[in-house]
Amino acid sequence: MVFAGMGMTALETGVAAADGTCAISSHAEKNDISTVGITMTYDKSVNGDSIGVGTTATYKIVVGTTGIGNPYVNTITDYPPAGFGAPLEASVTAYHLAGGQRTEAVTPEPNGGGWKVTNPGWFVNSGNPVTYTITYRVPTNLSGGQQVTSGGIGVAGTVGVSNSLPNLTACFTARPNTVGESALGSLNNNGLGSSDGQTSSTGSFSDIISDAIRKYIGS
Repeated sequence: MVFAGMGMTALETGVAAADGTCAISSHAEKNDISTVGITMTYDKSVNGDSIGVGTTATYKIVVGTTGIGNPYVNTITDYPPAGFGAPLEASVTAYHLAGGQRTEAVTPEPNGGGWKVTNPGWFVNSGNPVTYTITYRVPTNLSGGQQVTSGGIGVAGTVGVSNSLPNLTACFTARPNTVGESALGSLNNNGLGSSDGQTSSTGSFSDIISDAIRKYIGS
């Protein structure tokens, strides 16, 4: 999709199209008078083309530039697919004067149907994009084979980097859980999370996972 006017070119590729394709990533570029001759880049992707219902989907938004200047991003908003709940976790990877690229956990806030993170200013140049990673639970009411397309993104910051991209989407196909995924869900319900080797008050790791698999096979 190309938008032209007043010297601006915004190109989005890989967007799920009307022909039924389901693209796991999409890309956009901004090059106009506000970017002062450089190109801003925007990417959104999901962690798989097929994801089990009741498990998790992780989206990654990357904001970058081809220039050596120093635009700053202060807000990134992710718009998840319709019907998704609040995010389970999120992080931002950005450049810091002390330590270079560093990943830090963040707490997203609601923002007009999306989930935003804010900062006084994440530095961006040609070698240091800013990446917003956010994970949601996939609703269990989705049917196998259903294509799930996210909303787009919003970015705010210094002149040139700000952009609203409702068509910068990511799509995956929902599928029934595998035995392992269902067992993991049962472990979570029994109080045993993702921590390696951790046991719960209901029994040992091996007892719980064996019971979960037997229940799944017998269901």
